[in-house]
Amino acid sequence: MTTKTALPAQQRTLNRARGRDYILPACVALACAGAAFAGADTTFDPALTKFTDFLEGSGGKIITVLSLAGGLIGLASGRFSLGQVAVPVGVGIGVGTGVPIVTSVVTAVI
Repeated sequence: MTTKTALPAQQRTLNRARGRDYILPACVALACAGAAFAGADTTFDPALTKFTDFLEGSGGKIITVLSLAGGLIGLASGRFSLGQVAVPVGVGIGVGTGVPIVTSVVTAVI
């Protein structure tokens, strides 16, 4: 059978002080926050285009080759795991086909 023990007065005071440390900044942030709306804003289009081109082009190939090299190093160390083969394959598929899928879904939602 367990019994509940009350917190000492010092601990209760410390807990209240910690609560105020979080509640006050949260209230200030809520009061100052503005609404965010999705729309036809093109602010980040250049960055999105550059990042997409990087992943679909040579950057995606480099990421895939590095992942494959990591899997081969793991295999050479003598510890065989299916993940050492599956992860590079998944990375290659994700980089090759994942970017256009995500881009089309985001474009369709907006």
